[in-house]
Amino acid sequence: MFETTHLHITTWVIGLILFFVAVGLHKSGQVKGSKISHMVLRLFYLLIIGTGAALFFIHSSIDPALYGVKFLLGVLVIGFMEMVLVRSKKGKPTGVMWILLILALLGTLYLGFRLPVGFNFFM
Repeated sequence: MFETTHLHITTWVIGLILFFVAVGLHKSGQVKGSKISHMVLRLFYLLIIGTGAALFFIHSSIDPALYGVKFLLGVLVIGFMEMVLVRSKKGKPTGVMWILLILALLGTLYLGFRLPVGFNFFM
């Protein structure tokens, strides 16, 4: 089941879609829809971490350091996503969190696609 990355990629793509839906609903003033999508997104955080941890424990013997860094960056992406949503609900500035989210997401995607188990976009 965890020999490929399909389940993990599916969960984080759905998670990113839910994140942008929650941000959009919050900006449009639909509090109830934003709250519901945020709660579903939190469930997907658990699925993302679970599938990522399973991949990590199965494949980390290939390159433990880089897989560890990718795992850490992935957890940071989830943390920054949550920080953007919570800070925007509280009316606090989110500019720095958006920048950190984008940097962590790009780093995670780069490592995920560069490492042997991921797709080989970067030869």
